[in-house]
Amino acid sequence: MAMTARERAKVSRGVQYGLLVVIVIALVFIADWNTLISRALNPSVMAQQFPEIITVALKNTLIYTALGFVAGMSGGILLALMRLSSVAPYRWIATLYIELFRGVPALLVFLALGFGVPLAFQVRFNNLVTVMLALGLVSAAYIAESLRAGLQAVPKGQYEAARSLGMSHSRAMITIVIPQALRIVLPPLTNEVILLAKDSSLVYLLGMTVSQYELTKFGREAISGSGAGLTPLVLAGVCYLVITVPLGLLARYFEQRADARSARH
Repeated sequence: MAMTARERAKVSRGVQYGLLVVIVIALVFIADWNTLISRALNPSVMAQQFPEIITVALKNTLIYTALGFVAGMSGGILLALMRLSSVAPYRWIATLYIELFRGVPALLVFLALGFGVPLAFQVRFNNLVTVMLALGLVSAAYIAESLRAGLQAVPKGQYEAARSLGMSHSRAMITIVIPQALRIVLPPLTNEVILLAKDSSLVYLLGMTVSQYELTKFGREAISGSGAGLTPLVLAGVCYLVITVPLGLLARYFEQRADARSARH
């Protein structure tokens, strides 16, 4: 007798679970746990990374991420408004910028600002300014597209009602439209912060001092010539997860709240 679709799905899940159990058991018996722990999860090496991995590396990663987001958010709002402008040159400029910085790797932007601009124009920025500009220039392009979608999602009646009450175009946008658009785009903005936190690892290209190390540079220096194995990098990865996992949960919360709000309407 032929199985029903539900029975076939049940058998398929059972096979997949069984295969997963077999793989896990095989890994448990095959892996050299003593070597793995000593080279990648060494408690004594982990202890040596504290407190600097928190007070220097994690702190600097958060600072660089915040600077990049502030610059990107400021530029993103301006670019989104330019993309929706009735003035054609504004739209062309914003579109060109967005396509350029969405297509260029962040690595190239760091190299251009850190080395290309000083060599070409004899202008050298402070490292914090360089980080803020590099992360901000790239993130502004992505934030602009998210904000543009959010602005277009706000019902036109909101803007028209504000204008009918005597508000100017600028005041209606700033006090009515943009705040609603920001609520709509909170999930993608949160994801952009996660990307910025990871892109901050490119700061190492600028030749930072020890007090300016972020997590990736800190972990890289800790493993060089010290016999520490992978442990410092594993610990740096855990610190990144401390940043990104709560932000990911926050993004999902915003998405669920937005879905619930849409369902009510």
